Amino acid sequence: MSTLYVVATPIGNLKDITLRALEVLQSVDVIACEDTRHTLKLLNAHNIKKHLISCRADNEAQSAAGICGILGEGRTVAYASDAGTPALSDPGAALVQAVRRAGYPVVPIPGASALATLVSVAGLRERTVTFEGFLSPKAGKRRARIRELLERGEAFVVYESPFRFLKLLADLADLSPEREIFVGREMTKVHEEYRAATAKALLEEFGARGRILGEVSVLVLGKKKA
Repeated sequence: MSTLYVVATPIGNLKDITLRALEVLQSVDVIACEDTRHTLKLLNAHNIKKHLISCRADNEAQSAAGICGILGEGRTVAYASDAGTPALSDPGAALVQAVRRAGYPVVPIPGASALATLVSVAGLRERTVTFEGFLSPKAGKRRARIRELLERGEAFVVYESPFRFLKLLADLADLSPEREIFVGREMTKVHEEYRAATAKALLEEFGARGRILGEVSVLVLGKKKA
């Protein structure tokens, strides 16, 4: 039956993939992916050979139309972003909307997520966590949004590239220096690291390192009640 499967893939360690995900990737007719080269590494690691097509942020609408055409031929398609769960700060949402509008079923194949991975080892006891994902690369917009999130007083999670991580910490340290932060860097990879401290302390620590390597996920804890 024509179906789009939205498949979560590892955020680092290629072994972090479910048996069901492997089964789906092996059984579908076509695999659409954010970066064919990246997904090919995963497939090769698990001896899966499939026809791959690109469906990334800048061609998602066009690719979605093509995928609907494939589904219209009675074939099945799996979609995988580069890492983690599609449509969570990754492409995928526009594809899902297009497929649903075309009348085809969309089935989630859950698995790895940087958000869930980070929160699971943070010891977070708060019930409300806002997922913000990637902030704007523009300094003014980024700082304004961080201010808004901090003023809400609730915990929130942001993703950041190694190139802007220190800028993020600088904004947090300036706006709320004593707010507790939990950082996950290179999660599930060889140089996996977790650090917990105030925004001010983390800025000093990571700033002293100079160059930051690897993607970073940041949990900003809620404001402590008086």
